[in-house]
Amino acid sequence: MKIAIVGYGVEGRSNYRYYRAKYPEAEIVIFDERAQLDDTPEGAQLVLGGRAFAQVKGFDLVLRSPSVAPDRIKQADYHWSATREFLRQSPAPIIGVTGSKGKGTTCSLIASILRQHLADRPERHVHLLGNIGVPALDVLPSVGEDDIVVYELSSFQLWDCTQSPTIAVVTMIEPDHLNVHRDYRDYIQAKLHILDYQHDGDTAVYNQSDSESAELIGHIVASTQADDLPYPYRKGARFDEQYLYMGETKLCPVSRLQLPGRHNLLNACAAISATWEITDHDSEAVAKGLGAFEGLPHRLKLVGEVGEVKFYDDSIATTPGSAIAAIQSFTQPKVLIVGGSDKGADYHGLGKVIDQSDMRAVLAIGANRAKVAEQIMDETDRPVVMLPTTDMAEIVRTAYDLARPGDVVILSPAAASFDMFKSYADRGEQFIKAVDTL
Repeated sequence: MKIAIVGYGVEGRSNYRYYRAKYPEAEIVIFDERAQLDDTPEGAQLVLGGRAFAQVKGFDLVLRSPSVAPDRIKQADYHWSATREFLRQSPAPIIGVTGSKGKGTTCSLIASILRQHLADRPERHVHLLGNIGVPALDVLPSVGEDDIVVYELSSFQLWDCTQSPTIAVVTMIEPDHLNVHRDYRDYIQAKLHILDYQHDGDTAVYNQSDSESAELIGHIVASTQADDLPYPYRKGARFDEQYLYMGETKLCPVSRLQLPGRHNLLNACAAISATWEITDHDSEAVAKGLGAFEGLPHRLKLVGEVGEVKFYDDSIATTPGSAIAAIQSFTQPKVLIVGGSDKGADYHGLGKVIDQSDMRAVLAIGANRAKVAEQIMDETDRPVVMLPTTDMAEIVRTAYDLARPGDVVILSPAAASFDMFKSYADRGEQFIKAVDTL
């Protein structure tokens, strides 16, 4: 048997481990467009360089990594992916979550609620995996039929899916990854593959206030016969200024949620709606699960206070919508650090929100700083400073100098990290270190 692994990132390495164990005698060839790879298996066959993908021919199984668009390997008669393999092979029910923003937090809230519900059932496990950083195929051998899987899914993972999870959750969708997808329509269609193969008895949970996708989702759900559970809405979860509800059931005070911002109340509503039936309406587990989750690393986390200026790490925010949510989470005057590696996003909407907020200054950094600054300045007269340095300590010092006592400084880049950093996590860690050394 001949197997091709196309793209050798985190999921590509997981593919190699899984399929080497499944087919120990197979000939496995790794294809990647980079000139050099780290951590390749000893003796592995490698095809590297800019034309590597064009050489994927004559294989019994071609495994596509998420960042490789399906049309990049058209010469392969048939290709598969870790997501498709997991959806087919998992013995446990799957709650799948996608969206442009909030999916990681929503997955984590779902897992927290389920773990509270199963606290006295240690033989049942909740597996949190996927785009959140845990490769699905690494976990698959340990999944039992009485377990529950919470699977964070990107547009890249859903691109060519032919199955849907039992419970599919779609958070807010906005333009993203337009440097990889053909256009916004292609991006939305990839996301909504999560719904396409649901059956009678499955559940579709979605943000009905998201005008970009709610109507389209409603049409898809109607065609699949899945149960329709929009939020925030009386049929699903909702909130007011004081409480979170499921239908007419009062669950807990809003203040119990440790995550700031209206966007996190929407994420909580998604998590409540997704778990309500599977926990048999366990309102106590829902309340405890929501209250127990302290937030993801690099997602709007307070990392320090210097001279009465608070610093928040929101490095995971790689879209303008995420930066908007961060801005709207605070009433204090703000200094925003924005910019990085461009993904084809438009920043005019961010500029409009900045114009309407108490923004002390915007600090534009990274490879797309000129584009970010120009589009923001099209919409506002708030001060925008372009900083060409790649030194995070200098960036943080400049932001601090722009701030005043009582202000907040927010690193919410609305762009990818790869121009200056290894990852969004590396960007966030360097920000935290720079704050610590102020």
